[in-house]
Amino acid sequence: QVQLVESGGGLVQAGGSLRLSCAASRSIFSINAMGWYRQAPGKERELVAVMSNGGSTNYADSVKGRFTISRDNSKNTVYLQMNSLKPEDTGVYYCRATMTRYYWGQGTQVTVSS
Repeated sequence: QVQLVESGGGLVQAGGSLRLSCAASRSIFSINAMGWYRQAPGKERELVAVMSNGGSTNYADSVKGRFTISRDNSKNTVYLQMNSLKPEDTGVYYCRATMTRYYWGQGTQVTVSS
């Protein structure tokens, strides 16, 4: 199993940037994939970006070219760099680890004001 702790959310104006962090309680080498998901009020949780342990990445169309997922293996941490933020990026951002089952963090709020 693994525990995930997200941080880095906050309030930012449209066009601004934030970097989210997801710290894992074990080596992320042992995790098949790490991803970021978000949930806006009244909407379902959706994929934002995912990275396999081989380094391949996949992004939602809505964030391509603006968001970047990366990792620091030495810190067991995955990041989501978010640039050119839009009000529609507002939501709770969750980190997810894919192993024999899914593990979720507690989420961090991102609010983008217009």
